[in-house]
Amino acid sequence: MPGICIVGAQWGDEGKGKVVDLLAERADAIVRFQGGNNAGHTIIRDGEVFKFHLIPSGILYPGKRCIIGNGVVVDPHVLTDELDALKARKIDTSGLRISANAHVIMPYHLLLDTAGETKLGKLQIGTTRRGIGPAYADKAARLGIRMQDLLDEKILKKKITAALDPKRLSLRPYVKDPSLDLQSMTEAYLTYGHRLERHIADTARIVWDALDADRLVLYEGAQGALLDIDHGTYPFVTSSNPIAGAACVGAGVGPKDINEVWGIAKAYVTRVGAGPFPTELDDEIGEEIRRRGGEFGTTTGRARRTGWLDIPALRYASRINGLTSLAMTKLDVLSGFEKIKVCMTYSGPDGAEFSDFPYHQSVLHHARGEYIELDGWTEDITECRSPSDLPRAAVDYLAFVAEQLQVPIVLVGVGPGRDQVIWMQESAQLAAVA
Repeated sequence: MPGICIVGAQWGDEGKGKVVDLLAERADAIVRFQGGNNAGHTIIRDGEVFKFHLIPSGILYPGKRCIIGNGVVVDPHVLTDELDALKARKIDTSGLRISANAHVIMPYHLLLDTAGETKLGKLQIGTTRRGIGPAYADKAARLGIRMQDLLDEKILKKKITAALDPKRLSLRPYVKDPSLDLQSMTEAYLTYGHRLERHIADTARIVWDALDADRLVLYEGAQGALLDIDHGTYPFVTSSNPIAGAACVGAGVGPKDINEVWGIAKAYVTRVGAGPFPTELDDEIGEEIRRRGGEFGTTTGRARRTGWLDIPALRYASRINGLTSLAMTKLDVLSGFEKIKVCMTYSGPDGAEFSDFPYHQSVLHHARGEYIELDGWTEDITECRSPSDLPRAAVDYLAFVAEQLQVPIVLVGVGPGRDQVIWMQESAQLAAVA
């Protein structure tokens, strides 16, 4: 049975949660492998809207093993609130498991994140200020607090003291903040540990057992490839690796345990926060796409920047992830445009042309998309359920993208609802629902 990795192929917000939800019905385990509550997945099922920040999308299936892997940084306050909200809606959360090795976001991480962004002024990266970056920094510095530490008062207090010591100067403006009191912090996080103890486990072993039993495992990434800390538009990136290779590290499996990698991409492009965006539309068309697509962040509520589809960037994401399939979401948002533009190359300020995604930040920051025009369509496609239902121009658009990437498109989203999808390949549909 294959292990399928689901990753964002753009700058995040591509609709990964919906695809994971569709595949999770037959999966034995769904593993979130990186990021924190700086990410958000929205799922619409039976008219109800569910927004997840830490809990894997498969939680809507009773009894499913939904795993927060060791590669995730966990804010226990956010996680317990999310659990409470799901329980209030009669959702069974007994299948949730959290890696004992997952690192914890502490109050000082939140303060440091805000202080760091404020200090940067106009050079701000545009983080969500959720403490993600400082938590990963402590992990790398071997000063991190892990979920298992919340179960031992002596170890927890000792580790908090060690983590705070090198931060005294940076935290001086917050010296009177009650959240930084050692005893109060220790007690609060011990309480979180007691609350979450039933969910804390050796999650890698759970995944291994599922794989050994020939069960399907889904590896769920957050954000997108172009926000990868190594391969993205640094420094305007997230603090982890939201690419397929990181699923091995963040879930505790080997490369052979991932058989397929599905990239998720919108039929256009969006980006939240600062950073280069070669195809950005700062005009009425961009605003229209934002309005139609409801392009506002799940986590922050910030308006997303919008632009035409970017082939060089998508081809780059395909290569660094080793995509075997592509799922394209929000195709319906493009209905009504007489012409649809697609970026094929970039031009620099000196007239140079680039067909590949530029590796040098100075080039990328000044790159602008060069486009071809494809025919648009006027038909409402939200009721389409098979490729034959789509207008010819929409089919041609999908075929053009697949040809440029040399990656098959297996799934197309034509609306926000769970049923508003078109399986482009019968084999993929059978695999998803068998």
